[in-house]
Amino acid sequence: MKLKKILKNMAGRRTGIITVRHQGGREKRFLREIDFKRRKSDVWGKVEAIEYDPNRNAEVALILYEDGERRYILAPLGLKAGDKVVASINAPVERGNSLPLKGIPVGTQIHNIEITPGKGGQMVKSAGSFAVIFGREEDWVLVKLPSGEIRRFAPDAMATVGQIGNPDYKNEVKGKAGRVRHMGIKPSVRGVAMNPHAHPHGGGEGRSGVGLKHPKTVYGKSAVGKTRAKFKYSDRLIAQRRKGAKLVTLSK
Repeated sequence: MKLKKILKNMAGRRTGIITVRHQGGREKRFLREIDFKRRKSDVWGKVEAIEYDPNRNAEVALILYEDGERRYILAPLGLKAGDKVVASINAPVERGNSLPLKGIPVGTQIHNIEITPGKGGQMVKSAGSFAVIFGREEDWVLVKLPSGEIRRFAPDAMATVGQIGNPDYKNEVKGKAGRVRHMGIKPSVRGVAMNPHAHPHGGGEGRSGVGLKHPKTVYGKSAVGKTRAKFKYSDRLIAQRRKGAKLVTLSK
């Protein structure tokens, strides 16, 4: 399994059309293949190194397994070279180990959580973040996410024990605008400073404001208030919304 390959810079474009704004030229990067699925069951691995990954704010750990294969995983806080990790149904509840939610005690910090069992970790993967096993409910496991939302997960969904490392990432000072440009991030311009053809907030004489009843995105969508879709597949999986919203009853 090849762990690194050159990541082509698309500059936020697909077929020449900008689909992600504020992306531009940057230094050459290597894409590190991260093992989010952790499907190498019952094979112990040794941490060879904790490495920097330019494509994410979390650090990654290079694991050498007993069968000689190497893989990258997200590095939990406190994991160091020489430690051993394993992914298994019966794995001990220790930092860096991956196991089903049904085998993790209440109150344990976790990350890299599967939404659909077998698909690989999809939630809680950024630097310093962690979720907490909140409790059990019928055929579900309740997990409190970093946002404060309490969500239902399938008991067979895999998760990794521990908090993701590099929690001081948010305190990092970039130092100068040039470094940000080397990272491929282009400047953001206020909508009110643009012309009306470029942004709904644009136009007007002098220092004019938004000029609309409600602020909008560059695409004309509402930018404030409740912008979540009214009917979403995951509504039934939310036991309690963030910021203390009311409970959602589970429909059979």
